[in-house]
Amino acid sequence: MDLSIYITAMGMERIQKRIVHLMNERPEVIQAVAVAREFGDLSENAEYKAARERQRAIDSEIDYLRRRASVLKVIDPSNFPKDKVRFGSTCETEDLETGEKVIFRVVGVDELNFLTDEDFQPVSAMSPIGQALLGKAVQQVAVVKAPMGDRHLMIKAIV
Repeated sequence: MDLSIYITAMGMERIQKRIVHLMNERPEVIQAVAVAREFGDLSENAEYKAARERQRAIDSEIDYLRRRASVLKVIDPSNFPKDKVRFGSTCETEDLETGEKVIFRVVGVDELNFLTDEDFQPVSAMSPIGQALLGKAVQQVAVVKAPMGDRHLMIKAIV
């Protein structure tokens, strides 16, 4: 199963909000391009080059997000049973070596950049941590294969 095409409903909503934000920012940038163009010689006009570069960046991001959103499959994890860690699940873990407690949410690759200021650490279903957590039940140990050595995470709860 290709987990790279899945996204939670919350993740898709945030992508759509980002597209709207960029679309609202775009007219200001187009106006800045027009104003900078009036400054004269375009070959030596730093304001014009900066405004055009910002316009290209916005257009590229809008295009990318729209194309990506059209192929993503939205998953609603609220109806999933809480017996195992699944895509969209939030789980409380404890690192058996350090005792550190971390709450992870297994999400799609595309929503990682849009999840900030949350009570959990988002982790991609495609990442080593996400792969190790998927399918584990409470009291099972997820072994994360990391470059600096294996990490053992005990699943304390699935919420």
